[in-house]
Amino acid sequence: MSYQEREISRDVLEKYLRVLDSDEGLRIENKGEVIFINKTSRRYCIDMSKDGQDVFLYMNDFSEVLNFLADKIVSSSRIFSY
Repeated sequence: MSYQEREISRDVLEKYLRVLDSDEGLRIENKGEVIFINKTSRRYCIDMSKDGQDVFLYMNDFSEVLNFLADKIVSSSRIFSY
């Protein structure tokens, strides 16, 4: 199986978060930092990486993640699913 990544638009970000499977993830390139989002069976894991430093946050449902991202990402951010 090969690794496949594709850019997605902000318009479908909510859909991708809602149906994110444990073997999938999202990467957001955002004003000098990279945000990775993965999901286990119980919660979302958000890894914010900037200048070699990682900060991990855990959230229980996609609406929490969406609200967090609404305050965090800028319009020029690029979003990728993998």
